[in-house]
Amino acid sequence: MIQIRPARTDEIETVRDIERRSAARFLGTDRAELADDEPTAAAVLARRIEAGGLLVAGDGGTPVAFVMFRPEEGCAYVEQIDVLPSHARRGIGARLLEAVAQLARERGLAALTLSTFKDVPFNAPYYARLGFAVVEELTPGMAAIRAEHEARGLDETARVFMRREA
Repeated sequence: MIQIRPARTDEIETVRDIERRSAARFLGTDRAELADDEPTAAAVLARRIEAGGLLVAGDGGTPVAFVMFRPEEGCAYVEQIDVLPSHARRGIGARLLEAVAQLARERGLAALTLSTFKDVPFNAPYYARLGFAVVEELTPGMAAIRAEHEARGLDETARVFMRREA
C-alpha cells in the first residue's frame, strides 16, 4: 500500500536513486540526454527536508517516488517529481501532487507551479490532465527559475511554466 509522508534525511540517497532511475524514461524521446543527468545534490535535498518540501511515496515503507517543492511567489513551486519505473502509471505522481496541494493550502500558498517540457507526453500533457495550465506571461520568480535552468544548459525554448490552483 502506497503511503505519502515527509522524507527523512536517511533517505536522501534513496531519493537520488529514484531520480536517477526515473530519468531513464527520457530514453526514446527528443530529450534522451536527460537520462544521463546527475540527480539533485544531497545538500539541496537535505535543505528541502528541513523546510518540509520533500515528500516520498512509500511502498511498504520503502520510497518509490518523491516530490520536491519550495515556496516561490506565494505558490508551491514543484522542482522535481519522480516515480520508479516499476511503480509508474499507478497514479502515484498525481497523489504526490495532491499532497503538495494540501500542504500548499495549509501553508497559505495559492497554487502549484512548475516548469516542464512541452513536447514530452509525460510532462506538459500529463500536467494538463491534472489541471495545470500553461502560464503565458512569466512572473519575476519564473524568469529567475528560467535563468537558472539556462545556466544549467536546459533548452528553455522547449519548456513551459504551468500553474494550478491549490
